[in-house]
Amino acid sequence: MTSHELISRIEAGTPPVILDVRSEWEFERGHVPGATHVPFWNVASHIDKIAAAKTDQVVVYCGHGPRAQWAGAALRKGGFENVVLLDGHWSGWVREAGPIQR
Repeated sequence: MTSHELISRIEAGTPPVILDVRSEWEFERGHVPGATHVPFWNVASHIDKIAAAKTDQVVVYCGHGPRAQWAGAALRKGGFENVVLLDGHWSGWVREAGPIQR
């Protein structure tokens, strides 16, 4: 999903489930509005704490990509059917001037 698509959905009041898998320190410095924070190393063991139906779209991002790919695989293994990565991840979001929640 592109930053522009996600911004449009947030602004329309119809955001998907947004999962930030960066560290707590990174999350606290700023994140996509409405994002849920689960560090990538906890995704597999906290799959039941992700407030989404298995068919809901879940947009996953990290700083640049590798952690989100791992988390996305863990979500799919946990039964989530519609997992997508945010194009450009956090660095792309910042570059595209997406809104930042602190």
